[in-house]
Amino acid sequence: MNYKGLVSRAAIAIAISSSATVFAQDNAPQAAAVDEGAAIIVTGTRATGVTAAESAAPIKVLDSAALEKVGQPNLNQVLSQLVPSFTAEAFGGDTANLTLSARLRGLSPNHALVLVNGKRRHGTSNLHVLSGPYQGGAAPDLDMIPPGAIGRIEVLEDGAAAQYGSDAIAGVINIILKDEKDSISGSFTGGQYYEGDGTTFSGSITFAPKIDDDTYLNFTMFHRFHGFSQRGGVDSRIYNKDGTISDSLSAEHAAMVAIGLPNAPYTNRIVGDSRSTLSTVMYNAGHDFGGVEIYAFGSYGRREASAYENYRQPWRVSRSPVLGVAGEEILYSATGFNPREAIKEDDFSNTGGIKGEMGGFRWEVSTTYGQDYAKLFTLDSANRTLFINTGTTPGNFYDGFLKASEWTTNIDIAKEIEAGMAAPINIAFGGEYRENLFQIGKGDFASTYFEGGQSYPGFLATDAGKHKRNNKAAYLDIALNPVDIWKIDGAVRFEDYSDFGTKWTWKVTSRVDFTDQVAVRGTVSTGFRAPSLLESYYSSTNVGPTSAYVQLPPNSAAAKLLGYDDLKPETSTNYSLGLVLRPIPKLNITLDAYQVKMKNRIVGTGSIVGLTGGVVTNQAVLDAIAAHGNVLDPYVLEVGDAGINLFTNGADTRTRGVDLTASYPTSVGEGSILWSLSANYNTTKITKLRLPDSLYAADARSVLEDASPKYKVIAGGLLTMGGLSVNLRETFYGKSSQVVIYNGTTPTVKAGAAAITDLEVSYALTEGLTITAGANNLFDKKASTVPNGPDGLPIDGGAVLDAPVTFTPYGINGGYWYGKVGFKF
Repeated sequence: MNYKGLVSRAAIAIAISSSATVFAQDNAPQAAAVDEGAAIIVTGTRATGVTAAESAAPIKVLDSAALEKVGQPNLNQVLSQLVPSFTAEAFGGDTANLTLSARLRGLSPNHALVLVNGKRRHGTSNLHVLSGPYQGGAAPDLDMIPPGAIGRIEVLEDGAAAQYGSDAIAGVINIILKDEKDSISGSFTGGQYYEGDGTTFSGSITFAPKIDDDTYLNFTMFHRFHGFSQRGGVDSRIYNKDGTISDSLSAEHAAMVAIGLPNAPYTNRIVGDSRSTLSTVMYNAGHDFGGVEIYAFGSYGRREASAYENYRQPWRVSRSPVLGVAGEEILYSATGFNPREAIKEDDFSNTGGIKGEMGGFRWEVSTTYGQDYAKLFTLDSANRTLFINTGTTPGNFYDGFLKASEWTTNIDIAKEIEAGMAAPINIAFGGEYRENLFQIGKGDFASTYFEGGQSYPGFLATDAGKHKRNNKAAYLDIALNPVDIWKIDGAVRFEDYSDFGTKWTWKVTSRVDFTDQVAVRGTVSTGFRAPSLLESYYSSTNVGPTSAYVQLPPNSAAAKLLGYDDLKPETSTNYSLGLVLRPIPKLNITLDAYQVKMKNRIVGTGSIVGLTGGVVTNQAVLDAIAAHGNVLDPYVLEVGDAGINLFTNGADTRTRGVDLTASYPTSVGEGSILWSLSANYNTTKITKLRLPDSLYAADARSVLEDASPKYKVIAGGLLTMGGLSVNLRETFYGKSSQVVIYNGTTPTVKAGAAAITDLEVSYALTEGLTITAGANNLFDKKASTVPNGPDGLPIDGGAVLDAPVTFTPYGINGGYWYGKVGFKF
């Protein structure tokens, strides 16, 4: 690590600004004297009129101005650059690269509950299957929500399962949509990586027509294109590191070179961003009839994306002998081929509700239906066995579909009661009914014939199926102020799942303001998360050029043959203790320590190997694969590795961490600088392994304990002077590592600590027109490279030399520049 460069950049950040995380951290004032701490919050409490500054739980409020000062038009990137405890996936394996995920406080993506206008958002249908920090993720796809539709985001960094139900173990992300009247706003953005690829164009426009004083209607349209990037080095099977042709080519490789390889010498393009187009529309509407309001909001998104997989050499798909000419061989492609996995995804959600007040009771009834439907394809590929047996194979395959839906209906009632305390007691109670569905649709004939298409076989009949469940819940929440300086908020919740039975959870939060300058707050709560239907029933075959691993459903007979049980719910106990300090006017500091202890945590087993180098090492694993009806690639059986993966309640874990925020505005001539500092330290340990070592692979432990940086610090600031604003942010990431399985060994891949600089300059040409230029990762920090094994090939990343470590939180692509035009009238 270049400490000299890190220190110099830190000095720049502190001297000029301090991570323009222009978010309201509790009562943090903004530049231009805007006090976002005065914003009324609706997350983490069911009392009315509570501000972020008064919250008993740690909550961050990100306003629309903060969201606009992140260059890449992607909500995952916005939150990652503004919230230290939030990390976004930079690169995913296989279909996960088409729908990237995110997580909060170092836990699973499934442990953060996402709400829109306070209503539960449905999850994605595209399960993150392959090993890594985001494995098992089936959380809502934040990328489907256009940033231009958002008025603010409230991030509750505290366990809240007793208030909101299953999934709210790490916290809650509540996205509040704009409800403006009589305005038109939008932006147009273009940019690309310094390498000249990953070109991105986006446009967003929000219409908010003036209807009448009691009605609002906001309608946002968003479109984005993002091109491929390529970050791996040369293909080591044919080229030297400098791109020249190797002196020790085999005759077969020499023949490929003579014909000409595509994209030479960067033949294998697996390490890079997918190419995608995303179009979304979102609306938010309501009308107040005088004491009773009806409202509706919803979204529709369409994504088409494809990602490169490992390059296949010509003899991976060959047929011998040629009909009528004994002893000769037909190759499907004389130079090989680079398959792609592709998705066509439709995502929609709609909510309708009515609320009002009668007899001192506030009441609300709402219902939400959301669905994500994804068709999967393998492109530019071939089915080896089909070609050998028939002499022909299609190049493109339909692999089947994934569908996940959620229907949630809520009734909420609240009333304030005078009891002689410093403030009325707020009593809230209500109920929820929720139905979930997950379905896998079978692939076409060619995609499921024997081993299917190279790089991604279609879903088999044994994979396909439809699974449902429902859940009924009731809650009671009481908030009171015994005296002026003391707040208490308690909640209890009862859940009844059709497949898991019943569970009680509870939460108690308290805050004491000793003076205007010092407050102490803390929370004790229990949590509960039912395994998603995707974790329980997803099934597929994950393949590489010389490997095949079957993702077994844990709720299957094949998994029982190996000793795995059906998935059970996870439970958690959360503790947090914090300080809120204002030692001098305008200086705001919060410090919150937390611990999350989880039992029966659902984890990936890692790769349980049954075949190594064509040699059987565990016959029981191969028997389980056969029992589930999967057929493996004959070439893999001859020379490769094969095994299984699945999800299981494999461990108890303990996550500990600290969140720090500080902000301070200063005057500079006729302008101001908002200085801000935020940090998160987070570590997870396995306290109990609930599986024998034979059922839990070596790489799985490191995913939980070491694959995420222990710390993330964001430091910078926002200079505002007239129509000019300069936003500088420095983000420091700790080191991380991950064990991989390579040729029967378990080497470690390491990612070093890094400092990433973001800079943005904006100028208001007129009152409603602003131009912006900026860069993310200004100094082009690159990810560490994967080391080579004894055979000279990278131990993780196919045959690509200098392949970047893909689990770095700041990504694999280096610097990104952009320009933007924003308007509001």
